[in-house]
Order: sequence, then structure tokens, then C-alpha cells
Amino acid sequence: MTEPGAEHSPRRDDAREAQANGDGEAEKQSGHHDSSGNKAIFAALAANLGIALTKFIAWAFSGSSSMLAEGVHSLADSCNQILLMVGGRRSRRDADREHPFGFGRERYVYAFVVSIILFSVGGVFSVYEGIEKIANPHPLEVWWLPLAVLVVSMALEGYSLRTGIRESRPHKGSGSWAGFIRRAKAPELPVVLLEDVAALTGLAFAFIGVGLTILTGDGVWDGIGTIFIGALLVTVAIVLGMETKSLLVGEGASEADARAIDHAILSGGETERIIHLKTLYLGPDELLVAAKIAQPPHKRLEEVAASIDAIEARIRDAVPVARVIYLEPDVLHTAEPAPATETIVIKSED
Repeated sequence: MTEPGAEHSPRRDDAREAQANGDGEAEKQSGHHDSSGNKAIFAALAANLGIALTKFIAWAFSGSSSMLAEGVHSLADSCNQILLMVGGRRSRRDADREHPFGFGRERYVYAFVVSIILFSVGGVFSVYEGIEKIANPHPLEVWWLPLAVLVVSMALEGYSLRTGIRESRPHKGSGSWAGFIRRAKAPELPVVLLEDVAALTGLAFAFIGVGLTILTGDGVWDGIGTIFIGALLVTVAIVLGMETKSLLVGEGASEADARAIDHAILSGGETERIIHLKTLYLGPDELLVAAKIAQPPHKRLEEVAASIDAIEARIRDAVPVARVIYLEPDVLHTAEPAPATETIVIKSED
């Protein structure tokens, strides 16, 4: 918390140094997240562009609707990865008067657009194409070509997924992959992982559909495989959209980080109690912390300011992504001791 006219206070100078150190640590973590996300995105983009081209060529020669659906899927994935890179770049813009907390949430906006594209362009189109193929089935031409393309595509998608897993593992920790996708604040890695898993599963559906069509001579199986691909993409898009929506609406700190912030506030003895605490992610690597803390009524203003500086420094040390911190001192009257579960606040709010 900064008061007007405190520029020459030695304690404030120390606080600024602590904040700069905290911001520097957070920027290092942010750069690590960005580097990991970019590696996974580039690997997925390179794989999907090559795969999309070969799938469209295989569709042109064989007439397989599964290959067309998979080609559209890979093309949509390529557009998605470009959007993720654009979102990451735009989120690094400096804050301005209209956006005083910066543009970190642009990464969430672009990730949400990705889910819409995956749903509409990939999923709905594939379902439509599968229904059309079932209504008007026809045998495959150059039957070996789509099978060869599918095998190569599986290898390339497997490499992309392997890269995504390797870059995500340091951020996942000891939790499950489902938990990582659900709790991750940086959207790029979960998006790439979901896309790659969906791509490999879709390729398996396409391989089964094309294989049964070749074995039976009935093009209906190709159409059924295409519908399964579309249903898979719609499901992944819904999951991704729901998770990104939660981030757009605003998520607070994890339970572990919230406990660390609580401990950082209380451990130094400067405050008697946390009256209330609220946190909010302004972006994947920037956490807002706002708290009202109880202070003894006899404390001088200079002592209160020093207490706040010390608490801020401990919070940044405990949770480096806590880069925006507002602490409001309040008076907790204790003439009659209150139960541990109650908080008595006497103050006129402005």
C-alpha cells in the first residue's frame, strides 16, 4: 500500500526494492511459462501444417470423408496455434490508463476463441461431412494412400504430444494431468495437450473407419468414423471452453498459494488477524492480492507503514506471481475478546 508523499521514506525505498525483486522473480517465471508454451505451440504448428497438407492430398485422391475431416481438423489446429501465439504477444503490452492492470487476460480471450474454432470449424463440419457420407456412401479410391497418411500423421502428432508433455511436466508437479488442465492458469499448454490428444484419438477413429471401409467395401464406415471425429472435437471444444471461461470470469489463488499468503501475512507478528483476503489472477503470471489486516489502535502511522512493507515482501517471497498487492490496515477492537471464529470491525468505509 503506497501513501502520497512517501517517496522519501527509507522503508518505502526498501519496499520498492523488495517489489522489484519480487517482480523480477515473477518475470523469470513468466518467461519460463512463455518459453515452455511457445516450444509446445511451435512443435504443434509445424506438425499440423505438414499433416493438414498430406491429409488434403490423400482426400483428393481417395475421396475419404475421414481424411477430409482430419484435414480440416489439422488446419483448424494450425489456426489455433497461431491465435495462441498472437494472444501471448498481445498480452505482454504495457498497461495504460484504460487498462491499468495490463493485458494479461488477452491470452484467455484468444484461448476461448480457439475453443470456438475447434467446435465450429472442426467438430460441426466433421459431423456434417460424416452424415453426408453415410447418406451417400462410395468406395475408396487409392485405398493405401489414406492409411499411409494416417500412420505418418500419428507419428508426427505423437512427437507433438511428447513435446507438449515434456514442456508441461515441470508445471504439472505431482498432480494428475486432468488436474493440471483444470487448474493451469496459462492456457497455452493445456490447449496444445488437449488438441494433440484429440488429434491422436481422431486419427485412430479415422484409421478404423478407413480400414473397415477397405475390408467391407462399404463407405458407410468411413462416414461413421468421420462422425466420431466430429463428436470428439465438439467434446474437447466444450471442455476447453468451460475451463477458459472460468479463467475469463476470474479465478483466485490455489489453495496452496492462499495458505502461503495467509502464513506470510501472519508469520511476522505485525498484524493481529486477517479480516478478509481476496485474490484474483490478472493474467497467467500475475496475481492480485487484496487484504484487510487488523492493526493495534495504538500503532503510529510510520509503524503501520513499516508493517505493511514487511508483509508485502513476505508475500512476494512466498508467492512470486503475487505482483499486485493492496493491504488495508484496520483497527480491531479487543476490549471484549472475540471468539476465534468472529471478527469485529469498527470502521467507516469511504
